[in-house]
Amino acid sequence: MTEDPVRDRRARYDRASRIGQRAGYACYVLAVIAFFIGFGTDYSTPLVALTVGGLVVGSVLLLPAIIVGYAVKAAEREDRERGD
Repeated sequence: MTEDPVRDRRARYDRASRIGQRAGYACYVLAVIAFFIGFGTDYSTPLVALTVGGLVVGSVLLLPAIIVGYAVKAAEREDRERGD
């Protein structure tokens, strides 16, 4: 039985997309936590850097991960509709 290389590649992209989304959302959570710690105390330079850095890194990770995730879902849906 031979494996379908397209489905294998799609599965790899799906895995990478899920990892990217988890990492991106984790950066957002870290940024929110740092923001509220700073809100409760004084905004020190490391807290501001952590907040801004978390938002920037989270955005950079999430953008391609979400796009690839939607592309994989659309390709799977198209395969189902065609009966493949």
